[in-house]
Amino acid sequence: MSEPIDLRLGLGALAGWAAVLWALGHGAGAVALAALAAALAAALLAFAARWRPVLLIGAFAACCSSALLAPLAARLHAAHDGELARLARAAVEVSAELEVRGDPRPLGSVGAAGSPRMAVDARLRAITVDGRRATLSGSVLVLGPSDAWRGVLPGQRVRLSGRLSPPLSDNLLTATVLARSEPELLGRPPWWQRGAGEVRSGLRQAAAGLPPLPRGLLPGLVEGDTSELDPVLEERFRVAGLSHLTAVSGTNLSLTIGAVALLLRRLRASPTMIALVSMVVLIGFVVLARPSPSVLRAAVMAGIALLALATGRQRAALPVLGATVFGLLLWQPGLAVDFGFALSVVATAALLLLAPGWTQALRRRRVPAGLAEALAVAAAAHLATVPIVAGISGRVSLVAIPANVLAEPVVAAATLLGLLAALSSVVWMPLAALLAQLAGWPCRWLVWVAECFGSLSGASLPWPAGVRGGLLLAALSAVVVLLCRRPAARVLVGIATVLGVLIQIPGRAVLVGWPPPGWVVVACDVGQGDALVLNAGPGSGVVIDAGPDPVAVDRCLRELGVNRIPVLVLSHDHLDHVGGLSGVLHQRQVGRVLSSPLPEPDGGHRLVLSALAGHRLRLEPAVAGQRVDAGQSRLDVLGPSHVFLGSRSDPNNSSVVLRATVAGVRILLPGDAEIEAQDELLSAGVDLRADILKAPHHGSAYSDPAFLQAAHARLALISAGVDNGYGHPSPLLLAELARLGVPVARTDQQGDIAVVNQDGRLVPVVRAARSAG
Repeated sequence: MSEPIDLRLGLGALAGWAAVLWALGHGAGAVALAALAAALAAALLAFAARWRPVLLIGAFAACCSSALLAPLAARLHAAHDGELARLARAAVEVSAELEVRGDPRPLGSVGAAGSPRMAVDARLRAITVDGRRATLSGSVLVLGPSDAWRGVLPGQRVRLSGRLSPPLSDNLLTATVLARSEPELLGRPPWWQRGAGEVRSGLRQAAAGLPPLPRGLLPGLVEGDTSELDPVLEERFRVAGLSHLTAVSGTNLSLTIGAVALLLRRLRASPTMIALVSMVVLIGFVVLARPSPSVLRAAVMAGIALLALATGRQRAALPVLGATVFGLLLWQPGLAVDFGFALSVVATAALLLLAPGWTQALRRRRVPAGLAEALAVAAAAHLATVPIVAGISGRVSLVAIPANVLAEPVVAAATLLGLLAALSSVVWMPLAALLAQLAGWPCRWLVWVAECFGSLSGASLPWPAGVRGGLLLAALSAVVVLLCRRPAARVLVGIATVLGVLIQIPGRAVLVGWPPPGWVVVACDVGQGDALVLNAGPGSGVVIDAGPDPVAVDRCLRELGVNRIPVLVLSHDHLDHVGGLSGVLHQRQVGRVLSSPLPEPDGGHRLVLSALAGHRLRLEPAVAGQRVDAGQSRLDVLGPSHVFLGSRSDPNNSSVVLRATVAGVRILLPGDAEIEAQDELLSAGVDLRADILKAPHHGSAYSDPAFLQAAHARLALISAGVDNGYGHPSPLLLAELARLGVPVARTDQQGDIAVVNQDGRLVPVVRAARSAG
């Protein structure tokens, strides 16, 4: 007879979670009233339960909601109605003393020319305004230059100057601090944070001998550190349904400790010894990944799963899971909207409630024990988490279950070897390097699985995003589970699923018909930036600029079938032209890399040098008059003849200006060259005639009409982002092109644009459909 499930704590935690979700979008007064109403409802339901005992469940749920809402109302009041909130609304300049609460997170850039920036969670301790120092406390988010914050550990106290502003979205934050200066370190962080920092740094040093992709993946598996994970590989993991592997996940930790327990059980260790060793591994993980809320959350979830599996009472663990969720929300209400928290809770619940029964069902059908467990765990985790993932990303992975079945067997080995490498790095680095090399092999397998499944065309389907989309998919998943209780329905669902996947993935690649035959040049839709590809032959393309986003430019090149790049040209070092460089380099052979002679802005130039160094490539400044042949493409460098200094934008005016010739079609590629650079080319009598003009600087107003006329173009391409904040393309430039009779094709309106030469006619062909996978 199966053990009954106690749903009271689970339903109470669920009701409390929903109440906190609602409260985070409302003010302190409304939340306080809701807490009082929930308390009254709990009392009424408890009284009515004397006649209908089932109402006790509702009373308990209302009580849990009230218990969470009451302290949250006080927090919201402190965050929005205190002195610090008033100063933030006034946008005052301050000198602030802060305590860093978490690792700095990269944010990309602010504007095309901006340097990479970091977001840092911190606790304000004191501020100085107009020479007057005051002790104020509150949670703040600091935005500052990435180099200044690199290596700053949690627990470190810092002083900086900056401007306060209201928080953008987080309702529990009191203010955002826009840093004007670099952080001045005050004292040292706590010893345990310094120790964790040394261990984390030791892991990166030990893994230095691995290839780039496994090297960036290993810290993500061991400690959730994805700072060096290739952005394109991260996207592959997401599409393949493997993104939970690089999060600080209770499920991941459970698998790792479970592998340790299984090994000790095979060695006939006593239950006490197994428990002690597992606890040591758990503590080591918490120290290594730092005791942040997300890490403690993962450790608690793993502890619940291990306790349940050790006692053989998985169903009895549900009340413990509910109590844990309640306690964590009481401690950190912001976890209610945390993606990782939701994934950990539902994955742990699936591991406890669904996986054991499904494993037994598969074993009754003579599926080998190891395969049955892998299939059950992967299917249960995917079914439980897919509504959350779909609600946030707007996509549903079709390949998550097979990808997870192939990935899960090596996750524990990679994580455990990586953990041992990290811990041994502080004792003897040669041993740590050896263990990291051993961990590199399962990491290589995970990279292959992610690349194989995550790069399939049609590997994911669009789905309505948001709460409604997630709830709809959860309802459909529940219907499928109920249907599969009947043997005939199981067969039909299985056949329909297999046929759907077999039709969707191969059929998608055939039906899309991209790239069109005879394409000459493609303007990739990379948002507000430039990335163009010239046809250099089968599987080969010359790439002009990389856009701002590695994932977007990699998608464009992958869908064009480009895996060899004989020449890569970076017109200048603004981030909207070089920010996506790692996506261009991802799993591709690159020959030469040409660039502007002006190494500015500094942040963009250092990003380029770092990315190229990882692939053993060097930068060559382009020289006016230079000619480069690449397959069926030829490049002529028209400018700049010198570095611009003191112009409206020196990096823009120092852009590499090219005339490309592809299959007899001439293409003028001026980068972001503005009026000063254009006028010099006109004055020097440079031949600017072309069949296709790539509009300078995303179609900005800083173009000379004489330059546009000198091109005598039959078609203009404009690469710009939808609703960009720069007003690109400018109505003035569009009007001038219309006056000249030049038709325009725009990536912000049409997406990827391929220009095809059809018997001398230049025809822009727009990508009919796009696959995120």
